[in-house]
Amino acid sequence: MPGHNPARPSANPIAAGERLVSINIRPADPGDVDAILAFIRGLARYEHAEKEVVATTADLDAALFGANAKVHCLIAETGNTSVGCAIYFYNFSTWTGQYGIYLEDLFVEEAHRGAGAGLALMQALATIAIDEGCTRFEWSVLDWNQPSIDFYERLGAEAQSEWIGYRMSGDVLAQLAAL
Repeated sequence: MPGHNPARPSANPIAAGERLVSINIRPADPGDVDAILAFIRGLARYEHAEKEVVATTADLDAALFGANAKVHCLIAETGNTSVGCAIYFYNFSTWTGQYGIYLEDLFVEEAHRGAGAGLALMQALATIAIDEGCTRFEWSVLDWNQPSIDFYERLGAEAQSEWIGYRMSGDVLAQLAAL
């Protein structure tokens, strides 16, 4: 895995209507765990899946900041207020022989959407990918989430419609492991 080089904290002025909103992107720290869990729950609510969130602050603290942390998080702020986050990890392409970044969650609070926080988070992740020598930046989006699809396509992202996602969990995962 590339040496992790979190986003350089920066104030990124983004025009929002007639006002100028300053968006700061910074690496999350342990004091952000409650806000990160709230963002995860907010995303799950938006995706009509809030009851599926079973993660706790202890789970997130271990995953993001523990001795064996493999997940990273960026926080978007306006002033001293956290308004969103991006949770990501490194993946690997056997075809290119290079690392990439997989964006697990991107969330901006509804009251702050359209002010540039999502764009600033995506720009920060693209910068991390380039700085770390990654050749891909990938994520998934629900097929009904047209506002997000439109946002990603405006950034130049291309849908990978030839791939079908699969998942195993719970009893099915345990059964396969027991074979």
